[in-house]
Amino acid sequence: MTPGFVALGKMLIFFGLALILAGIFLASLNKIPFLGKLPGDICIARKNFTFYFPLITCLLISALVSFILWLWRKR
Repeated sequence: MTPGFVALGKMLIFFGLALILAGIFLASLNKIPFLGKLPGDICIARKNFTFYFPLITCLLISALVSFILWLWRKR
């Protein structure tokens, strides 16, 4: 096997594991009681229409992921 195929195999394994972890995370989101119901999340409910945008939840998740990646790169 050439080194290119070995690197491709490792990359596919990494992305596969990342997809599995993302799937587990997304499946368990409804079990976190405060996620999506934070103050600052926008919810507009009308008679035939509901608009929901979790603004603060998105900012919190973005800050957490950025912090984790910063710690990982610092290593």
